[in-house]
Amino acid sequence: MPVREVSAASLGLCGCHACGLVSRPQAEGARCPRCGTALHARKSGSLGRTWALLIAAFILFIPANLLPVMETGSLFGTQQDTILSGVVYLWTSGSWPLAVVVFVASIVVPLFKLLFLSLLALSVQWHWDWRPRARTRLYRMIEFIGRWSMLDIYVVTLLSALVRLQSLATIHAGPGAMAFGTVVVLTMLASMAFDPRLIWDAVKKENHV
Repeated sequence: MPVREVSAASLGLCGCHACGLVSRPQAEGARCPRCGTALHARKSGSLGRTWALLIAAFILFIPANLLPVMETGSLFGTQQDTILSGVVYLWTSGSWPLAVVVFVASIVVPLFKLLFLSLLALSVQWHWDWRPRARTRLYRMIEFIGRWSMLDIYVVTLLSALVRLQSLATIHAGPGAMAFGTVVVLTMLASMAFDPRLIWDAVKKENHV
């Protein structure tokens, strides 16, 4: 016998975005009985905010990879390194494990988040009913790996402290580091703005047709 899926919205229940308490709003504009946050069946303007943040992140992703993220000064001159040139230097100098880590954390992970968050936003906007569970798991995975996107900035910070401590040279974060950090923050905000419950709304509509 097939199991009938029942959503919280169909039962008149609503989850609080702040504390997670599920309650039954008694009127429009009701607030959470535990923390007092305004209750909404879905995040207000979720899709529009997600697209705005993603477009801004896509625009800044270009200078984040083309501009230098690290400027090194010594007695022999000044050197500027982008993310890719830093990866190439680490690889050719024999530090290939660190090169792989920086490449994955600084290029693959942010690009993965941008592309797949865009895919999720498109699936909601075009009312796809294709594999909602897989898309929900994809969203959870994006949230989980997002915390590793700032690894490259952490490497620059650690190198700056180490070099200054030994008085061998000076290392400063370049303009690419600011662009890259902004991309990471924007993608994190985009994943927070996206409401994964919208994925299931299209499925519910298809089932009622």
